[in-house]
Amino acid sequence: MDGNGRWATQRGLPRLLGHKEGVEALVRAVRAFTNKGVQTLTVYAFSTENWSRPEPEVSGLMSLVPTAMKAHLEQLARQGVRLRAVGDLSALSPKVRQAFARMEEYTAGNRRVTLNVAFNYGGRWDVVQACRRAMADGVDPQALDERTLSRYTALADTPDPDLLIRTGGECRLSNFLLWQLAYAEMFFTERLWPEFDDEDVNQALAFYASRERRFGSLPGHHPPAAGLAAHG
Repeated sequence: MDGNGRWATQRGLPRLLGHKEGVEALVRAVRAFTNKGVQTLTVYAFSTENWSRPEPEVSGLMSLVPTAMKAHLEQLARQGVRLRAVGDLSALSPKVRQAFARMEEYTAGNRRVTLNVAFNYGGRWDVVQACRRAMADGVDPQALDERTLSRYTALADTPDPDLLIRTGGECRLSNFLLWQLAYAEMFFTERLWPEFDDEDVNQALAFYASRERRFGSLPGHHPPAAGLAAHG
C-alpha cells in the first residue's frame, strides 16, 4: 500500500496524516473487494525494513494501530470481515499486540472475507521462521519438501495469492510474500494508496481476468486457482 507519505508531502501535510488517510483507503478497498466476491486479502502494513524509518514516523505508525481499530473495527466486523495479524508480533509493544489480539478475537466468527494484516512481516523472515519451526518439530531434512515447509509459513492456512496489487509506481516485491507469490499475477499502478478507489479495484480485477494462468504448464493444462485472493 505505497504512497501514503508522498500523498501527504504533495499536499504539504505531515507524513503521518498520509498514513491515516491510507487507513481510510484500506477500509474502502476492503468493502469494494468484498462486494466483488474476493474472499481473502492480505495487506502489507509494516515491513521488517520499516523500522529503519525516522523514529517519529515509526512511533506514529505504531500508535495508528489501536487508533484505527477503535475507529473501524466494529464497521469491518459488521461487514463480515475476519481480521488476522501476520508477522513477528513479539517485537511490538504490549499496547499494539493487545490491539491486534482484540481485533482477532472480535472478528473470529466472521466468514465473508479474511483480511490478513502483515505487520512487522518480511518474506525472508517468513521462510526462516518456517524452517526453524519445522526443525523444532523434528522434521527430517530428507523429508522436507515444498508442501511440508508451506505448513509452517505465517499464512499456512491461506490460499496462495492469485493477484498482487502494488500502488505508488513501485515495481518490485519488497520482501512481501516471497514464498507465496510464486505464480501470482502482478498489477502495478502509479496511483498513490490514499487515492485508490473503486475504479482502481475494477481495473485490477479486469487485469486479472484478462490473464491466461499457466503455472508453468502448457495452455489448457494448468491447475485451477485456489480462489481469488487480491493482495495489496
